[in-house]
Amino acid sequence: MDKVAIVILNWNGAPMLRRYLPSVLRYSCEEAVVYVADNASTDDSLSVLSEEFGDCRVIRLDKNWGFADGYNKALSRIEAEYYVLLNSDIEVTHHWLTPLLEFMDTHEEVAACQPKLLSVFDRDSFEYAGASGGFIDRYGYPFCRGRIFDTVERDDGQYDYAQEILWATGAVLMIRSADYRMAGGLDGRFFAHNEEIDLCWRLRILGRKVYCLPDSVVYHVGGGTLPKSNPMKTFLNFRNNLTMLYKCLPEKELKHVMRVRRLLDYLAAFEMLILKRSWGDFKAVVRARRAFHKWKHEFRSDRERIQSNRVSDAIPEVFGRSLLWQYYIKKRAFFSELDF
Repeated sequence: MDKVAIVILNWNGAPMLRRYLPSVLRYSCEEAVVYVADNASTDDSLSVLSEEFGDCRVIRLDKNWGFADGYNKALSRIEAEYYVLLNSDIEVTHHWLTPLLEFMDTHEEVAACQPKLLSVFDRDSFEYAGASGGFIDRYGYPFCRGRIFDTVERDDGQYDYAQEILWATGAVLMIRSADYRMAGGLDGRFFAHNEEIDLCWRLRILGRKVYCLPDSVVYHVGGGTLPKSNPMKTFLNFRNNLTMLYKCLPEKELKHVMRVRRLLDYLAAFEMLILKRSWGDFKAVVRARRAFHKWKHEFRSDRERIQSNRVSDAIPEVFGRSLLWQYYIKKRAFFSELDF
């Protein structure tokens, strides 16, 4: 069994593999085995891996399973104490893995962790996808130390201390294989978006801990390559976020939160239509809400199981207030300004 398995999920990402895989192999192979799980790419990814990266182990999947089930399928074939889920657009640094591994080895209560994520395009600023560790507010809006909505902070060392968090980014997620299996892995029905938040929240409900360890630093392309308006991304984000809330919220909060979210979601949809003139995103929000209600019954047993195994209703990393109110009304755009 491997001590650490770094697993990069790839789909038609040959240019990213050529650019960023060398740093992973250079700075990780002493402590880990590197795998690329290919989601049935139709570009030259497999030939690139065969001809240029012979030290990398390749797992060939039979179709594009998406992020969530792609990882579930790949990890089921790997025996390791720790998995590191790593995006193909991550540039790692010297000894990036050591602080994560040492912390996990000495803190058995911790199920998962992440490094500090900085932007490839502005190396003095946090990267949107994970920054320095993730939280959500009571209505399901994710945010990070270093990023709230579209406000991304410069990294001036303000969050350079280990911090317990609610969720670790799926861009660089180190997790014990035993905890991954115990929690049931990523929810493959999500396909992509919110799946790592859902997994980490379920682990927290079980009493396990999640940390950000900024002694480890990586650089992420992330949102820099994505269009600002993407109806499919909008659809998946809204549908999956609602589903995650349904699964994970304690009973005493569920009805209230869902009523408020109905109002907030339609306000967001009309803002996309009127202010941003994005008919596609407007329709995506409406479709997402309909899709959630259509498939909600499929998650009833999941919710019952999650709630029956709940250790405590109180999870400190769930911000007990409205992030929208803090950000737009009180003008608190930095994590350090929030009233936790």
